[in-house]
Amino acid sequence: MVIWLTGLSGAGKTTLSQALVRRYKPQVPEMVQLDGDEIREVFEHSLGYTESDRFKQIQRIQRLALMLDRQGMVVVVSALYCHPVLLTWNRQSFSSYFEVYLDAPLSLVTARDAKGLYAEAKRRELPQVVGIDIPWHAPLSPQLHVDATTAGSADQIAGEIGRHVPRLADAIGGMAKVAEAG
Repeated sequence: MVIWLTGLSGAGKTTLSQALVRRYKPQVPEMVQLDGDEIREVFEHSLGYTESDRFKQIQRIQRLALMLDRQGMVVVVSALYCHPVLLTWNRQSFSSYFEVYLDAPLSLVTARDAKGLYAEAKRRELPQVVGIDIPWHAPLSPQLHVDATTAGSADQIAGEIGRHVPRLADAIGGMAKVAEAG
């Protein structure tokens, strides 16, 4: 099973991924996290940030997620670039797939700008920023569409995902039964 979190840089993908793992891993020990920035680091930043390199980066993440999915892991992916071709591949390739779109407008992520990417792009010091000079392809049919301007906390969104993903709902349901029996 793969839970794929996508949205612009600064939308909250990594924070949500961490909340999912924190909330569900105690009951789902086979849960693992793949974060786009961490995968870049693992591969020693061997790819740049052109649209072509971003496509290849997502393909790397997809192949890692597929390998883990085939081993029965619950894989939580947080990844920025989401070309429709890549998302179609996800739907066709993983044993079970749940896509979450963290829909944060450019005005919101620019205001957050934790990494300083948008400020650098605005000053023309940083080219190839998704949403600025690389097109952002919003997912067309995510299983969960989260409006980041009105969404609750990452923990609340993680709970919402858990209610929609049977493997996570089963884990929480099992916890509730244990609590009732005690």
